[in-house]
Amino acid sequence: MSYLRPPTSTTSCLCSRPRNLLQSLTSLLDSRPSLIPLNFQRHASHAQQGSVNGPKNGPGPRLGAKKSGGQYVIPGNIIFRQRGTLWFPGTNCGIGRDHTIYATQAGYVNYYRNPTVHPKRKYIGVAFEKDHMLPYPPNAPRHRRLGMVAVPMTHSAAPDIPPAQDTEAVPEEQVTRERKEAPKLVTIHPSAKNQPIKTLHLRPNYSYREGNWEIGRAAERAGIKIREYQRGDRFLAWRKTSKRKAANVERRGLLKRTQKPKKVKKGGRKIKMRN
Repeated sequence: MSYLRPPTSTTSCLCSRPRNLLQSLTSLLDSRPSLIPLNFQRHASHAQQGSVNGPKNGPGPRLGAKKSGGQYVIPGNIIFRQRGTLWFPGTNCGIGRDHTIYATQAGYVNYYRNPTVHPKRKYIGVAFEKDHMLPYPPNAPRHRRLGMVAVPMTHSAAPDIPPAQDTEAVPEEQVTRERKEAPKLVTIHPSAKNQPIKTLHLRPNYSYREGNWEIGRAAERAGIKIREYQRGDRFLAWRKTSKRKAANVERRGLLKRTQKPKKVKKGGRKIKMRN
């Protein structure tokens, strides 16, 4: 903020008498109105008491490799802990929000580079077999799918089928009649002596099993007696329970009031201790 003042005799003296320059400047500064004083002070920013802002001496983060190359892992195992992406997740691996690399499939750990994806990045992957090398070729078939390993099929020799005695064709009506006359009941003889004989019926889902009502009466057939449920007055039971709880609370309060304070000797003086 500047102050405009009319020319005075002092300013005229500046032009006419350059010898008295120092005196004229001091007189000008004394004649200007005083501004707001600025006081710059630096206060302490650290806490004076307590250890809230003090140095911490906690355990280390334990970073680094947790599984070495060629070691077997299962899904969820932590392979590498880091701050930042020094290593990137590769084949069959994932990364957490704290840059922890973990396995997503069961296999063997492999540390490798993949120039086709990125020339400078280092990757951690999980190979399905110990002799596999990562990365897999881009057009290679899948080694594992749905957690199963591909196994070559072995074709056994075809069994010897004896020739049919009757070479005549069976009429279609006879085949349908035989299907309709198929047995719909199956009798199961138990191995134990005390178990009853079960008769299983053919259900709509083509399975032989007992009916639901028969399964529900298994306890009755076994001779197990269950006490019948007697429905009482729940409101009366609730009142009795609440009354008993109130009496217990009152009894505890009376015991605390009637209990005498303990006397402990300390330094030759008797001190009364209250509970």
